[in-house]
Amino acid sequence: MRKRFFALLAALALLLSLSAPCGADAGKMSLRYADQFSVEYEDDGTALVTVGGTDRFLVVPEGNDARDVPGAVTLRLPLQKIYAASSAAPDPISRLGALDAVRLTGTKREDWTLPELRRAMDEGEILYAGKYSAPDYELLLLEGTELAIENTMIYHSPETKEQLEALGIPVLVERSSYEAHPLGRLEWIKLYGLLCGKAAEAEAFFDAQAALTEAIPAQAGGPSAVCFFITANGSVNVRRPEDYLAKMIGLAGGIYALTEEPAPGESARSTMNMQAESFYASARDADVLLYNAAIDGGMDTLAELLRKGEWLADFKAVQNGDVWCTEADVFQQSSAISAMIAELNRIFSGTAEEAELRYFHRLT
Repeated sequence: MRKRFFALLAALALLLSLSAPCGADAGKMSLRYADQFSVEYEDDGTALVTVGGTDRFLVVPEGNDARDVPGAVTLRLPLQKIYAASSAAPDPISRLGALDAVRLTGTKREDWTLPELRRAMDEGEILYAGKYSAPDYELLLLEGTELAIENTMIYHSPETKEQLEALGIPVLVERSSYEAHPLGRLEWIKLYGLLCGKAAEAEAFFDAQAALTEAIPAQAGGPSAVCFFITANGSVNVRRPEDYLAKMIGLAGGIYALTEEPAPGESARSTMNMQAESFYASARDADVLLYNAAIDGGMDTLAELLRKGEWLADFKAVQNGDVWCTEADVFQQSSAISAMIAELNRIFSGTAEEAELRYFHRLT
């Protein structure tokens, strides 16, 4: 009798665990790194999303009756007419096999480096509907836009957000760039999974990708590195030490070579410009140089780099042949953060084989 009783308890516990929402813990989505959004699962199958601590959305699964939640905007699934004004949104959505949910974008075809986005625009599956601050309102209405996903630049154009909402188009401001941890950025794929009906796929993708970074052992005294590019006027644009790419270098076992923090009251942008002399003094002895190809398309040889500044020949990394260039599409691939960290770890540990790398290549 006792054995039957405990067997029944075990079966009941299993049944309850299977009926719980995917990724939920005590009614909430389990988030390990992200803190710029949260999700509470409701008993009626809906999910209450809070973004940035203030913006609330009630996500209603297909076939469910919606209820009014004060201060929350209702989003009914499936979403099939998203206006992705934020260029950070389409990549994770595409990774989930849900790119058909995006109908409109705020990025022109020639400005996309992701082949799947270019193909979709070539075939008319995704249309350009104007940049975030000047959308084509008529096209948005004609297409029946169900949700606009904006980046935080929309806060500099509040009248645009107000106009979209006045037209009945909900606006979700994508805040992954505000995440303190790089894997917090990656974890936004769970929110996109919820919005696109791919919650289980998103959780599995995140767990697998996060494991790549979490498997890298913490270490002190790794090689120093800096990420930069030379501007048209000869100054040097660098990623700031508080930027997520600098943090990725730390997670990969490196040390970011620059330490300059923003001045009091200065905007905490991800990059800053330095005079060549200042960059020379700060980064000459860096073990590894990472050239950012996102702006000028990058390069393949050290000779090309030295044509941008012969003074770079004095750098330790140039002399040792430890200069790497990002691929042009890395900054539109927000879902590849862990894979990039793993490749950086190979570069820092001296085990990188160029044939294995997808996001970086060595300058020869």
